[in-house]
Amino acid sequence: MAKAKKAAKKKAAKKAAPKKKAAAKKPAKKAAAKKPAKKAAKKAAKPAKKKSARKPNAAFMKPLTPSATLAEVIGNKPAPRTEVVKQIWNYIKKHGLQDKKNKRMINADAKLKAVFGGKSQISMFELAKVLSKHVK
Repeated sequence: MAKAKKAAKKKAAKKAAPKKKAAAKKPAKKAAAKKPAKKAAKKAAKPAKKKSARKPNAAFMKPLTPSATLAEVIGNKPAPRTEVVKQIWNYIKKHGLQDKKNKRMINADAKLKAVFGGKSQISMFELAKVLSKHVK
């Protein structure tokens, strides 16, 4: 008889458990709906803060004179290192010298081959290294 009572208690406990789970799920959905509203309020508050503008490093802005071989490609005006790289990229894109299959590689034409030290193809990551030999 003791076994029958335990079995009855277990069945009663099993029946009661699903009711609790269903009740617990409903408030969870309401809480989830409230979270985006809090995030939106936080986002609205963040733009009020102003960040100070970054100042460029003076070393990057220093005008450098290109060598004779580099001057054939970008001109002989002194320009900061960042501008020299931009001008080289403009030349590469204008003449379609970026490799079609592997976009990281740059194919050299006659002018660029002299700048690249005789190589017919270099990686875009080597570009700054190669250019540093041609600016003073």
